[in-house]
Amino acid sequence: MRKLLLSAGIVLMSCSVLLAQDKKSKKDKKKENRQTEISTPAPSSLTTSNAVAVPAATSLNADDLAFADMVHDFGTVPEGPDASFSFTFKNNGKEPIIIQKAQPSCGCTVPSFSGEPVPPGATGKIDVSYHTKGRPNAFTKSITVVSNAGTKVLTIKGNVEKAPVSSVPENTSMMKTN
Repeated sequence: MRKLLLSAGIVLMSCSVLLAQDKKSKKDKKKENRQTEISTPAPSSLTTSNAVAVPAATSLNADDLAFADMVHDFGTVPEGPDASFSFTFKNNGKEPIIIQKAQPSCGCTVPSFSGEPVPPGATGKIDVSYHTKGRPNAFTKSITVVSNAGTKVLTIKGNVEKAPVSSVPENTSMMKTN
């Protein structure tokens, strides 16, 4: 009986050794697969729409994108027409500045720019419009400008004066009138 238990123990030990080796070999296989995936070159069938844009090295910094004003106060403006302003900047760097995007803080503010590179020493502009209709009271909005020279944040602010109520009574009827 003792021999039987002893031989069963040897069999169990050898099974556990085999299982441990099997687990190790599975880990090694996974590691090899990961290394293969990493070192496998990208397929040549990639199109430019799938490629990630990597910015080229540049000697520009945020100070090279020099805005005349970073904040514009419209003061008091009437409700209805858009309030607009052009932020101008100068390229103080040694390379062309390319504005990549101008992101407003909300949908009521609309920035626009040409997208053309601004050569060293030249000036560019970013036009900003604020939709005042239906927005009486004070406002402060930001526009984040991203370029190859870095990121800058412009601010517009002011107060929208509520439009006077018309002398014609407002039709609150649910019936349509022509």
